[in-house]
Amino acid sequence: MQTEEKRTAAVFKALADENRIRILKLLQNGEKCACVLLDDLKITQPTMSHHMKILCDSDIVVGRKEGKWIYYSISSDGASAAIRCLQELTQINYTDKSCCEK
Repeated sequence: MQTEEKRTAAVFKALADENRIRILKLLQNGEKCACVLLDDLKITQPTMSHHMKILCDSDIVVGRKEGKWIYYSISSDGASAAIRCLQELTQINYTDKSCCEK
């Protein structure tokens, strides 16, 4: 089981690359075959596989196999979890006043 910190790091890693951002933008219009993504991005197949693994490991994207192709889509549950991650990480908590108090 992943720790909360590892899960958060996986989400930010998925979002920290221009190609992965392009992939997410392409998937905003719905499910796409890996071959279509590959053609649109003008990258090699091994590079595409690398990016898709990172996106899928973050749970932001899911893939389903049909024949020899994999079809990818944005996971609404994964996207919601990513949003919660950022919200929780950036939530200001003024109740902890232990720092620098005398």
